[in-house]
Formats: sequence, C-alpha cells, structure tokens
Amino acid sequence: MDVAHIKTLQELFKRYRRPGDIVFAVLFLAFALFLLWKLPGETVWAKRTKWFAQPRFWPAVAVGGMVLFASLHFIGSLCSKRIPGRWREVGFWLVSLEYVLYFLIYVVLVPQIGYLPATLLFTIFLTVRVGEATPRNLAAAGVFSIAVVVIFRAFLQVKIPAGHIYEALPDGIRAFALTYL
Repeated sequence: MDVAHIKTLQELFKRYRRPGDIVFAVLFLAFALFLLWKLPGETVWAKRTKWFAQPRFWPAVAVGGMVLFASLHFIGSLCSKRIPGRWREVGFWLVSLEYVLYFLIYVVLVPQIGYLPATLLFTIFLTVRVGEATPRNLAAAGVFSIAVVVIFRAFLQVKIPAGHIYEALPDGIRAFALTYL
C-alpha cells in the first residue's frame, strides 16, 4: 500500500467519522462487559454434553464476540483524532429517547383504554409529532391502527389485555370489545 493510498483512506475516515464515536464505544463496551459478567449466572454448563451443544456455548460465543469487537471499536476511538461536536451528537441521541417515552406511555395506556383506542391515539399522535399531519396522513394512521388491531386481535388471536374502559360498555358491545378491540 503506497502513501497516496493511505492518505486517501485517511481522508475517507475523516469525512465519515462521527464526533460521538468515543461515547458510543464506551457505552457499548460497558454493556458488553456487563453481559459477559452476567453470563455465568444466566447459563449453565451441562455435564456429558458436547461442547457445541452446551447451553452456555453459543451465548458465550456471541457475548465474547461482542466484547472483542467493542474493545476494538473502543481502541480505535481512542486512537482517532478528537473532532468537535461530541456532546452535541450525544444530545441528539438523547433527544431520540423521546420516542421511547411515547412507546412506554402507549404500553401503559393499552390496559387502561383498550388496544384500539390506544393504538389510534398513538399513531395519530406520532403522525402529528413528526409534522406530517395532513388529512390524508391522519386517515392513513387511523386505517393502519384499525388494520393492526384487526390482524393482531381477530386473525392472530394475540392475547392483549382489554381496556378497563370497556367495562362501562353495554353487555353486547362489551363482549365484542373485550374480544376484538
């Protein structure tokens, strides 16, 4: 490999390197080491079983690979030149956790108000939140919600807790709502 080729590779790395890389590398390595630490308590080594059929073998291979590659990523991040904007990028990552919060609220709402109303509220809210609240998109969100509920509750028969709100419905409608909505 000649010097010009190495300089070209260095320019490519500079162009595509992200400032928050070291933060990600530290977090990923910490998570991998945590999984490695927990592995003996979560898996067993069975007597008189071939090594590749051991309950601990494949999880150990996966977590070992995770630790190895996380370590290499961390070392690479330590060796790379620091560029400004690291905390701005980490802040951007944290802002995206907003959507995790929305999903957790949805999970709490389902047993309270029911699967269909919660799903309708969730999809319509997200459509508004991302700034796509045209009548067509809101209608698509509503149709999507109804389709998801019908597919999961009626066709796939997934057992999702019925909403407490359904108990206030008249008898005939309540039975239908508890089963399909």
